[in-house]
Amino acid sequence: MKVLIFDLKTFEEMDTRLLYEMGQLRQEVFIIEQECPYLDFDGRDYGAHHLFGYEDESRAKIAAYCRILPPATNYATQACIGRVVTPTQLRGRDYGRQLMREAVAACLRLYPATEIRISAQSRLLQFYQQLGFVATQKEYLEDNIPHTEMYYPVV
Repeated sequence: MKVLIFDLKTFEEMDTRLLYEMGQLRQEVFIIEQECPYLDFDGRDYGAHHLFGYEDESRAKIAAYCRILPPATNYATQACIGRVVTPTQLRGRDYGRQLMREAVAACLRLYPATEIRISAQSRLLQFYQQLGFVATQKEYLEDNIPHTEMYYPVV
């Protein structure tokens, strides 16, 4: 199993190439593959931290990505991990699990003692539960895809 190399960046720390690649990956998966026409660049990227995973030191291609939103952005007092994505051709390599572990660790560093919330596709509940997330009873449709609100409890 290849171990990813991670970079955590604010919006201001991203160069235009990285911003373009991030946007392209999110569009390929969330809009084209999942057939969900919505405004992906929703204005929340500015205040977010962006976590990028790479297969090697060259950082030539994004292998995994997510965005971390501070408390009071999506939820009143909780941080939020969202836009969790790996390119189609790189799935099945455990990159999503590595990404989420790193994202949780980053949240705990950035926002100590703050609960973490996610809006998980319901088909992935078991995956997120294995990482320590707890499902709430809040299931809903988002872009015609069943989602469940989950949280990572602060110890």
